[in-house]
Amino acid sequence: MRYYHRRAAEERMAAQRAITENAREWHAKLAQQFAARAAEYEGRAAVV
Repeated sequence: MRYYHRRAAEERMAAQRAITENAREWHAKLAQQFAARAAEYEGRAAVV
């Protein structure tokens, strides 16, 4: 879970630093995917 949170933050930062719009969009998409995975794991942890 911590890994996915960290990767989401790293990708958000990369999106902010990206020079091209394509790179910004790609990093933002990755950030959303990592955040979704972190939320999924948080949900599993709450159930256990």
